[in-house]
Amino acid sequence: MQEDIDIKLQEENKRQLLYALGKVIKHQRTLQKKGINKLSFEYDIGNGLLSKLEKGLADTKITTVWKLANAFGFKCSDFIKIVEKELPKDFNFYD
Repeated sequence: MQEDIDIKLQEENKRQLLYALGKVIKHQRTLQKKGINKLSFEYDIGNGLLSKLEKGLADTKITTVWKLANAFGFKCSDFIKIVEKELPKDFNFYD
């Protein structure tokens, strides 16, 4: 029973994280006035993946997050800090 609750909590936390990441990606892309196709071409990220990321529907590799951070002119760590600001202050996968 507790295991089911823990799994559901982790799934909800993952959903929150992916949604926050997607929100930041879309915001930064629109600030640069680039379409999904242009950004995906310029930074070698599949446009289907980029679309799903913006909607919070896909998980991704750290290399893709790094590429996106660079695409928006951020160090990866700074980009992650922006994503963290979109999450609840006490966000943690396992609490």
